[in-house]
Amino acid sequence: MSAARWAALVAASLRRERAGPWLSALGVAMGVGALVFFVGLGLGLSRVLREEVFPVDARRVEVVPPPVSLGGLLAPAKLDADTVARLSALPGVTAAYRKLVVQVPAACWYDGEFFGHRLRAGFDVYMVGVEPALVRKDVAPGEFSDAGPGEPVPVLASTRLLEIYNKSFAPTRKLPRLGKDMLAGFEFPVQLGRSFMARTEDSVQQVRARVVGFSPAAPLEGVAVPLATAERLHRERGVGTDAFTSVVLVAEDPGAVPAIAEGIREMGLQLDEREKSAAEAAGGAVAVVTAALSLLSLLVCALAAFNIAHASTAAVRAREQEIGVLRAVGATRAAVRALFLGEAAVVGLGGGGLGTAAAVGLARAADLAASRGLPAFPFKPESFFLLPWPLLAGGVLLGAAAAVAGAWIPSRAAAAVDPARTLAG
Repeated sequence: MSAARWAALVAASLRRERAGPWLSALGVAMGVGALVFFVGLGLGLSRVLREEVFPVDARRVEVVPPPVSLGGLLAPAKLDADTVARLSALPGVTAAYRKLVVQVPAACWYDGEFFGHRLRAGFDVYMVGVEPALVRKDVAPGEFSDAGPGEPVPVLASTRLLEIYNKSFAPTRKLPRLGKDMLAGFEFPVQLGRSFMARTEDSVQQVRARVVGFSPAAPLEGVAVPLATAERLHRERGVGTDAFTSVVLVAEDPGAVPAIAEGIREMGLQLDEREKSAAEAAGGAVAVVTAALSLLSLLVCALAAFNIAHASTAAVRAREQEIGVLRAVGATRAAVRALFLGEAAVVGLGGGGLGTAAAVGLARAADLAASRGLPAFPFKPESFFLLPWPLLAGGVLLGAAAAVAGAWIPSRAAAAVDPARTLAG
């Protein structure tokens, strides 16, 4: 049987039996639509977690000293200059950036104009010194460097902190929402040696801090300052330290990270995986919920396949004479089987396409309702869904596969019909 003849027979059969096949297609559409909708929602939420909430770079690992020192008996217990050099020499490491938490208490008491609003606020300032090379993509050249005593201290704030301020802090306190450009150059007072939560030192020093940019490398709970500034503040305040708080290693590619991590452990050091663990926990929760909803959607597809199997079995009985005539005029068993499978595939493609289109429409409607009905909150995305073309194409093909699977056994029964017995009545 030629392809054109086969296509004509499939189309004629579907035109003759309009109600049954398209009711089956509706069942396929429900299962496929639910699956595409929930998988797209899971992908969208995972994207927000990965790119906004927990922006973890797969090529970077952060090394910290062990919580309990072994005194150098088995391995170095602190991140001094020699240890940093050894870390830089590990195979696969392309760069090493040092970090130093400022051990000097610091607090800010702001009382004045704040972008057109009166603001009175006090808070402790947590500062981490980082190498300028680590944040070179986030700040203009030369702006993030130690200017020396008496000059404003350049600071970088976290991009996530700005998001939390704009979506949570500012609306509740009726403060203006701010952009990165608005805050560039903004200065605020910092008192070194003072703290609202810990003991204030006898000597308090007043300095100015100047916002020079935002970076994901800045701590969420504080600000980043140049490493040279952190070391200078320690010297000026008499804080003795001969080690760094952590070291960020950059690998050649993500595949080199496991070997680097093993080398770090062999040196008696540890990995700071708090961000990674939090990201994995949140991502795991999204994955579990998405998997559960997807399983329910697949069960709907399976029920649609059973329905198609039942309908196809009934169609084989009703069309035995037609099948007998086809066999009598030369149609092979394979041709008869292909005819029934082709009808099911068309129904499945129609149902899969309808379900996929419905899922896209529902996703757009959900995004519109969320943008209008949900209040602004940190990291609220423009779209909660991610619908790449492989997912959409997969939805259509899944509909066809479910329908063909349901029609597989009935098609074999149709191919086994005896034309002589059928035509003899």
